[in-house]
Amino acid sequence: MSSVFRARGVSVSFGGVRAVAGVDLEIGAGELVGLIGPNGAGKTTFIDAVTGFVRSEGTVELGETTLNGLAPHVRAQRGLARTWQTVELFDDLTVRENLTVAAKGGKSASVDAELKLLDLVAAADAMPWELTQAERKRAGIGRALVARPRLLCLDEPAAGLDARQSREFGALLPGIARTGTAVLLVDHDMGLVLSVCDRVVVLDSGAVIAQGTPSEIRSDERVVAAYLGHASAGASS
Repeated sequence: MSSVFRARGVSVSFGGVRAVAGVDLEIGAGELVGLIGPNGAGKTTFIDAVTGFVRSEGTVELGETTLNGLAPHVRAQRGLARTWQTVELFDDLTVRENLTVAAKGGKSASVDAELKLLDLVAAADAMPWELTQAERKRAGIGRALVARPRLLCLDEPAAGLDARQSREFGALLPGIARTGTAVLLVDHDMGLVLSVCDRVVVLDSGAVIAQGTPSEIRSDERVVAAYLGHASAGASS
């Protein structure tokens, strides 16, 4: 599998706090990779760093292009897309129009394909305020996908969804990867991440402590200790 994304030694500091500490991550075309860890592990900060929303050290490459120093919108133009935990749609546009605005050249064929891929055909002519939370989440992802990114970073896409909605959402992700788009999934729903991802990377205190297949991660003592340790700390505070 050819690599489309490479992060080498990515670090982020806020004052004296090291939020991300020398993270290396490589993702292949069409690969679905999960990034998990306890609260405060640095997951969202890592996405912010590679997409250019916070200053960072290290190297970020997409294909043969080095993205260091490029503004977020330029990185997006190069093929590095992301979603946000809070979905912002244009409230005066339909779902189809929301996607069309973001599509390269306004190509309707791409919009139609993403509506089908994300199970939004029935909601295509609905206004954002008419959507369920699950449909809003999928519409936000659709806006990112119509730009045909090489890597799509999903930041907590299942937040606010119930267990059934999360499962239904997870079932759509392999279809995105099969189009050739690499996907980096950050989510607190461990069941979701471990059930759909090809590979999982685990952060704790900003550093990678484990990576492997979902089955390997489930039985990794370092991962268990990290989650239990943070749970115990929370219970005692």
